[in-house]
Formats: sequence, C-alpha cells, structure tokens
Amino acid sequence: MKSINRALMAALLLWVSGAIAEDQDAGSGLLPGVLVHIDDYVRADIAKGVVPGATMTVVRHGKVAYRRAWGERDPTNSAPMTDDAIFRIYSMSKPITTVAAMMLVEEGRLGLQEPVAKYIPQFANVKVGVERNGDNGQRVLDLVDPKQPMTIQDLMRHTSGITYGFFGDSLVKKAYTDSQITRGDFDNAEFADRIAKLPLAYQPGTTWDYSHSTDILGRVIEVVSAKSLYAFEKERILDPLGMRDTSFYVKDQSKWPRIAEPLANDRAIGRDAEFGDPRVPRRWESGGGGMVSTTADYARFLQMLLSGGRLDEHHYLSPKSIAAMTSNQIGPAAGIVPGPFYLPGPGFGFGLGFAVRTEPGVAPQLGSVGEYFWSGAGGTTFWVDPSEDLFVVFMMQSPAQRLRYRIALHNMVYGALEN
Repeated sequence: MKSINRALMAALLLWVSGAIAEDQDAGSGLLPGVLVHIDDYVRADIAKGVVPGATMTVVRHGKVAYRRAWGERDPTNSAPMTDDAIFRIYSMSKPITTVAAMMLVEEGRLGLQEPVAKYIPQFANVKVGVERNGDNGQRVLDLVDPKQPMTIQDLMRHTSGITYGFFGDSLVKKAYTDSQITRGDFDNAEFADRIAKLPLAYQPGTTWDYSHSTDILGRVIEVVSAKSLYAFEKERILDPLGMRDTSFYVKDQSKWPRIAEPLANDRAIGRDAEFGDPRVPRRWESGGGGMVSTTADYARFLQMLLSGGRLDEHHYLSPKSIAAMTSNQIGPAAGIVPGPFYLPGPGFGFGLGFAVRTEPGVAPQLGSVGEYFWSGAGGTTFWVDPSEDLFVVFMMQSPAQRLRYRIALHNMVYGALEN
C-alpha cells in the first residue's frame, strides 16, 4: 500500500505540472475505448454552450486511469481549461471539515455523543419550530423545547434540526431567509450565534435535513483547537497532503487567472443565491460550503480516504474512523427518517460527512454498495468505491447541469470497467 501511495502521489504531483499523458496507466482495469464516451459527452455540451468546461480524474488500483481538461476555464475571455484550474467546491467542503473533526474525536478532544452546547453555549437555549394552523387559517409557528440535545454526531450527519433556508417553504425556512444570516462580514463565531437564535426545523436526532450543520461543526473545531478553521485544516490536512490550492479564498493574485467561472446565464446556486467571488476574502470560513480547490488537490484527499486514512508516511485517520464515517448512520436502528428534501437519493443512506450507497439497485446510477460520495452546488462531484479500489473527482462550474452529470458520469465510468 505504501508503494502504491508513493507512486500515486508522484503521479499527481506530475499531473499538476502537466507531465502526465492523457492515456490511462496500465493495470487500472478501465477500458480506454469505453471511457472515450465521457469525452464525447462533455465536448458535446461544450459545443452546444451548455457548460463552459470541466476537469476530471479517475484513479483505480492506485493508478491514474483517466485525466482530462475540456473547454474553457473562463468563458468571458476564452481562457482554456487547465488541470490546475481552481473551482468553488461548495458542499465538497463538508467532507474536509468532517475529517478534521474526526481527528479531534480520535484524540479524545471531542466526542460524537457530546452536546453542541458544551462548545457553543448559545445552543443550550435553542427551540424547535412546530407549525400549526392558527384561528385565522394561517400557519403559526410555536417554539418548543428540544426533547434531546443536539450532538456532534447530529452535526456530522445532518440530523441536528438546523436547516438551510434556500429550499422549501416551511416557516422555519422562511425565518432563515428573512434573517439574512449570511449578510455582512462576520466570522464563524458570529455565524454560530446567528444560527442559534433561529428555531430548529426538526427535533434533534430525528430527521435528515440538509443544513448549515457543518458550518457549526467548523466553529466547534475552532473552539476545541483554539485555531481558526482554516489554520487547523491547513496544518492537519491541507499542507501534509500537498493540497496547496485548497483554501476558503484565493488571496494570491497570481492565482486569480486560474479561477474557473460559469456561463453568464448559469450562476444561481439556490434561491436568491449566486456564485461568490473567492478573490474577495471575508472573515467567514464556511466549513459547509466555502472552499475552493483543484481536481488534483481533491484527488489527494480522496486517495487518503481510500487508503484507510494514510498517504505516504502520514497518518490522518484510522481505518475504523473512516469505516464509521462511510457507514449508514441514519438507518432504522438510529430512528432517523429522511426529510422531504433527501439529497442522497434513493438507495443511499448517510454517514458522517458522506452519502453512502446501501442498495445495489434503486438508485438511477450504476455503482457499488458501500461507495460514498458528495457534491457541490456549483457542479463539482466525487465518489469513492472501496470495493472497486476506485475514486472519481469531477469539477465544473455549472449549477444547472450538476444533477445530470452526477448520474451520467457514474454510468460511463462503471461501464468502462474491464474487471
């Protein structure tokens, strides 16, 4: 395993400099004549003006089996897409933040069962919003006490009761929207305080609901480590892995031309939300959706996970921690039900930071039981398949096309498996 890790790291470092040929490495077990369907698919969309460009890599058995950069990095100036293009990865920030928190769990500095209020006292007074019909027939929101405290595990698996306000029309979601919680320049501590003043959408530990939970987890990391979220992640994950272009903002002006941009008519990532500009740093370091990265950087992160928490000589997490994170944490034994906007989709459960495939069928894409994935609102996606010793990372900036690509890429990659 160590020799494979060294070889892959060397390959990925060469990749950044453009030294790897596009042909697959021998022994990956993926058929190049079938993988070409991915080229045809992406190039057809670029030719039709559906997406501006994209990058992708597929690694199997420790070998870079497929690596491409298509189209334009910035459609406003026709700059070509390059391997080192920097993308807004949005919710692909969540796995990095969750891995950082699990490091603290392994060190005994944080417990999955511990209440969030232990680290952020404002959450001791949080209420749950319960809707009912008022005397005038209008919906009314009652505020009730939680039946059990929100835990660190709840933050990791989106069962905290915290929500997002940009989809759905419940009164709690309306309260999120009306409060304009992302307005202004604030840090993680202030953002946690803003969230704690809002009602929960569900009783903690009962319902999967996509949310700002990972942003609050990022603040917990700051409290426990006595460092900013970025400082902790840089020290413990990003620098050791060589993820030199992964951060919350692109402060180095020499890197600005490498930032990938969407088409002008495809910039909306949610209700009244558009692409942010990573060239403009803010104090907020959103552990749930604020990072930028490259395909090469994120490939190193995924190889570490697939390798059981190690890459080269460096230890990040134990195999047992990764096994727990990539097991279904919301199954029947947990007493948790999917909410009305269950993003993992049919055939998938959810672990700690990742969606996890639990059924060989049901889902509309090919895959394996035990594979885990997550995606970003801007069009980035990844998955890891331990049974096939495989991972895939794909990056584009096209919110409108993101769902279609997630399914199509699965089907084309698995369709290319030779053995």
